[in-house]
Amino acid sequence: MSTQTIAVNVKSARKPKLPALTGIRVLAAINIMLFHFSDPRWFGPLAPVVDHGYVMVNFFFLLSGFILAYNYADRADTLNPRAFWLARFSRLYPVYLVALLISVRMLVEEWHAHTHAEFALGAIMTPLLIQGWHPSLATFWNTPAWTLSCEVSFYLLFPWLIRLPWPRKVERLLLLLLLFWLAAMLLPSLYMWIHPDGVLHPDRYSYGFWLRAVKLTPPPHFPTFLFGIVLARLHKALNLSHTTRFAMAAAGLSAVYATLLFADRLPYILLHNGLLMPLYAVVILGLSGDHLISHLFAFGPLVLLGEASYSLYILHFNLWELIHHYKLLDRVNLGQFDPWLSYVLLILAATAAYKWIETPGRKFILWLSVKLRMQPPLPVRARTEK
Repeated sequence: MSTQTIAVNVKSARKPKLPALTGIRVLAAINIMLFHFSDPRWFGPLAPVVDHGYVMVNFFFLLSGFILAYNYADRADTLNPRAFWLARFSRLYPVYLVALLISVRMLVEEWHAHTHAEFALGAIMTPLLIQGWHPSLATFWNTPAWTLSCEVSFYLLFPWLIRLPWPRKVERLLLLLLLFWLAAMLLPSLYMWIHPDGVLHPDRYSYGFWLRAVKLTPPPHFPTFLFGIVLARLHKALNLSHTTRFAMAAAGLSAVYATLLFADRLPYILLHNGLLMPLYAVVILGLSGDHLISHLFAFGPLVLLGEASYSLYILHFNLWELIHHYKLLDRVNLGQFDPWLSYVLLILAATAAYKWIETPGRKFILWLSVKLRMQPPLPVRARTEK
C-alpha cells in the first residue's frame, strides 16, 4: 500500500473536531497557573475556582482518556502501539526537555532539599518521565510534571485498553462510570480512614509520604483515565440533541462552580483525586454539542491558546521562577505591572513554544522515525491527533 493510500484511509477515519474542549483546556491550564502564583481574592466571584485550581489536573486526566478514545475507538484493531507511543512521545517530550533545560538552576535547590542518593535518583527519573512513581521525587525539577508520569503510564496501556470489549448499552456504560468513579475514591478514602502519615485533616499544604503517594503517583489516577474512555463510549451511544447538550453544559459548569464555593467543607484529598468526575462528565458531554456555550469555548483565539495549553502547563512553573529569581521585570522597570505582566509573558511564551518547539519538534521526531524505519511511514498529520 502506498503512502498516499494510507493517508487517505487515516484521514477518512478522523472524527469531527471538538473545538470547545480545546478552548476549555487553556482555561483550565490558566487556572492552574493562577492557583500556583496568585492571590485568589484578586478574582472576585471566581476566587473559589482559582483557590481550588488543583482540581483541574483531574479534569485533564479525564479529558485525556475521553479524547484518545474518541479518536481511536473506531480503529482500535488497526492501532499500531509503537506508532501511537511515538506520536505521544513526539508531542510531550520536546517542550518537556526545554522546560528542564531552562531550569537547571532548580537543581541547586533540589540538591539542598534531598539526600545525595535521592538527588541522583531524581535527576535520572525526571528526564525519563517516571519521577511520579516515587512519591518523594514526584515534583523534582519541574513541579507540575508529575502528571506526565501518569499520562505516560496511561499511554503505555491505551493500545490494549481501547481493544477491550467495552459495553455498548447506555445503562452498562453508566454503571461502569459509577464503578470507576468509586474506584478513584477508594485510595483517598482509605487514606482518610487509616491516617498512615498521622495527618488527620490533610489540606493542600499537608505533607506526608503516603499522602503524596495518593495524590501524585499514577495508580490512584488510573480510574479517572478509564472513566474518560468510557465517557467517550457513552458520548457515541447517546443520541442527544444540541438543546440537551446546551442544558448539560450549563448545568455542569454551574455545578462545578457551586461545588467549589463550598469546597473547603469537602475532604481535600477526595476533591484532589476525582470527586468532581461526574460533573466533569456532564460538562464534556455538553461541550461536545453545537450550541451557544460550546461556541463561546470554541472562540478562535481561545482554541489557538488551547493548542498551546500543554506548553503553558509544563512551562509555567519554572518560567515563573526564572522571571522572579532574576527580577527580569524590575530590570526593565516594569515591576509595577507584576504579576499581571508575568501572566501575559507566560501565555506568550507557551504560545511561542507551541509554534517553534512543540510543533516542529514533533514533526522532526516523526520524520526521523520514518527515516530510521521505526514505524510505518504515516503522514505527520495522521499521527499527531489531539
